[in-house]
Amino acid sequence: MSSLLKLTLNSLSVTAKPKAAKGDAMIPKKSDGHVGFADLPNQLYRRSVRNGFEFTLMVVGESGLGKSTLINSLFLSDVYTTANYDDRIKQTLQIEASTMDLEENGVRLKLTLIDTPGFGDAIDNTNCWQPIIDFIQKRFDEYIQQESRIDREYHIVDTRVHCCLYFIPPTGHSLRPIDIEYMKQLHDKVNIVPIIAKADTMTEDECKGFKRRILKDLRDNKIRIFEFQEVAGEDEDYAAQHKSSKESIPFAVVGSNTKIQLNGGKEVRVRKYPWGMVEVENNDHSDFIHLRNVLIRTHMFDLIYNTSILHYENYRYRKGGSSVSQEGTNYKMRLAKEEEEVKHRLDTMEARMSEVYDTQIKEKIKKYKDSEMDIKRRHEHLAKSNDQLRREYEEKKKKFEKEKSDFIHVSKKIEEAQLSAKGHSTSSLPRSPKPGHKNDKTDGKEKKKKKLW
Repeated sequence: MSSLLKLTLNSLSVTAKPKAAKGDAMIPKKSDGHVGFADLPNQLYRRSVRNGFEFTLMVVGESGLGKSTLINSLFLSDVYTTANYDDRIKQTLQIEASTMDLEENGVRLKLTLIDTPGFGDAIDNTNCWQPIIDFIQKRFDEYIQQESRIDREYHIVDTRVHCCLYFIPPTGHSLRPIDIEYMKQLHDKVNIVPIIAKADTMTEDECKGFKRRILKDLRDNKIRIFEFQEVAGEDEDYAAQHKSSKESIPFAVVGSNTKIQLNGGKEVRVRKYPWGMVEVENNDHSDFIHLRNVLIRTHMFDLIYNTSILHYENYRYRKGGSSVSQEGTNYKMRLAKEEEEVKHRLDTMEARMSEVYDTQIKEKIKKYKDSEMDIKRRHEHLAKSNDQLRREYEEKKKKFEKEKSDFIHVSKKIEEAQLSAKGHSTSSLPRSPKPGHKNDKTDGKEKKKKKLW
């Protein structure tokens, strides 16, 4: 073995490579012979198969949504055995973790299922998510303790929660406030995969509309769910299947413990109804196949990896971690406390300024309204005064016209009477002789008088 190692080392010529300029891409070089590092994936595979895999799955949702039935359907095993109603109620009153070893084609999987209390069943649901958060953080603390040990094991058992299946009741409307708040409390601590339970209670159109409203509620409330990224290097069939699975989020699923054999001898899980039958693994009936593909067959390792590099590291950072000294932790705590105090003062100042601003605005609005009412009253008063003056003017005008008419009528009558009276007096007097003519008798008498004188 040593001679073979020496021969291999002698066959390799190691030369100092000049430092690449900044910005230049490093060009990989091929070895002239077989070195052995191409076997690293096989080494990793053998080690993984030897150690096995750990996966912790948490199910969250109301009682009676079929959580246990769906888990049995996912792993094609009676993970949850049938129990009477009283036993199930007793079981869901507290968080319980059950671990089982599964094996498929020589690959061992230690599956840990975490059954959570059916939240929303109580009268007061205040902080009903806190036991779940405490449990997740407790698992993080256990992993930190294993990493911090001086004589830690070669293989650290991973008990962290890798995925949370959040069961949404099939209301057909939108997310309930308790669902929104629950996921807001969990989305930065665990990978959330939303699931619409008992999808067979809705029509196809109702289910599509319900999915759109759920995604809109998640975006509006900035709730992050696990993103199933496409795996590079796969064929077109995989890409099409992955696209279809991603478009099915949130997954509308149906679970069942009832098994029947089809005509071809294939055993399937179904739900029987008087009017027909629903196949659990039929894409036309539910999204169960899409859920199982992304959860187990294609992205289980991504869930584990995302838990390790994102949620676990964020928790270590918030907590201070084992690599941070107590002084640094205290400094972070003081800094966080000061930031909180500054934020509180700013919020208080903002609230006071907003209150003063609102008060001033209300006073201005009241002043404008009072002024408007005063102007309106004055306008109404002037309008009434104008109407009164107009009526008085019309009455006086009518009275004047009547008096004028009466006066004209009386004047005409007086003129007519005067003319009539004058006509009667003229006709009763003797006619006077015309000027320049005298009676003969008068002329003779005058002549006699002249002769006498």
